[in-house]
Amino acid sequence: MEEKQYQIAWYRLRGLGLVCLCSLVFFIGAYVTNQKSIIASSTVNGQRIPVSCVQTEEKKAALTFDTVWGNDQTRVILNILEQYGAKATFFVTGEWVDRYPEDVKAITAAGHEVGNYSQSYRDMSGMSKAEIQTEIQTVHDKVWKLTGTEMKLFRAPYGDYDNELIDTVKQSGYLPVMWDVDSEDWKDYGIEAIIQKVTENPHLGKGSIILLHSDAKYMPQALEAVIAKLQEQGYELVPASELVRWSNYSMDGEGRQIPEQNKL
Repeated sequence: MEEKQYQIAWYRLRGLGLVCLCSLVFFIGAYVTNQKSIIASSTVNGQRIPVSCVQTEEKKAALTFDTVWGNDQTRVILNILEQYGAKATFFVTGEWVDRYPEDVKAITAAGHEVGNYSQSYRDMSGMSKAEIQTEIQTVHDKVWKLTGTEMKLFRAPYGDYDNELIDTVKQSGYLPVMWDVDSEDWKDYGIEAIIQKVTENPHLGKGSIILLHSDAKYMPQALEAVIAKLQEQGYELVPASELVRWSNYSMDGEGRQIPEQNKL
């Protein structure tokens, strides 16, 4: 009889222990999950926002080229980048990849980064989740097949994002990226205008992401001076994926990634 009572008490004690353990695991899991959503939040006042720049103590910036139309200037740009030891990110569409596969290979062979700029260069805000996934994955597969590299960064055509697009981009394994320094090279104002818009831009600083266009009329003539002036100012020019943070960050209203440890 005493042995039976002892067994009942032992089973009750073991059951209580399991309940406590499960509760502990649940609360720890809930805490960690909540921390992840805060640490890597891209939401400001209910609006999802892409990365425009990065808060960092290192004097680094990223040259990013939107690459959509022709390829007449691609090799010239690559030569200038090599001359100055600068690395860059080229956001390519799937249609451009189809037309100029050898240039895609040349970009990666030179140590530069290829980013995802959608398959067809259409306004993606308002698209369904399935449409977005197709636009992203189609060009992803093409670049992978050509170069064996996995793209990590996504830029929306026209820089137009909505919450559904940003959520789907991140669920697809990409970080959505914009810029904080706009060269406005597509306006064809001239070489000096491009140089000034970049190197004297009030937003230029540590962690800036600079917007350029590979097919802009004055790009080759302006690029050399842009790089030289940035390097004279002490900037190291790196691919955008080496500048951005992939975890432990929050965002401010300007799209700046803020390391978690720097938050107040």
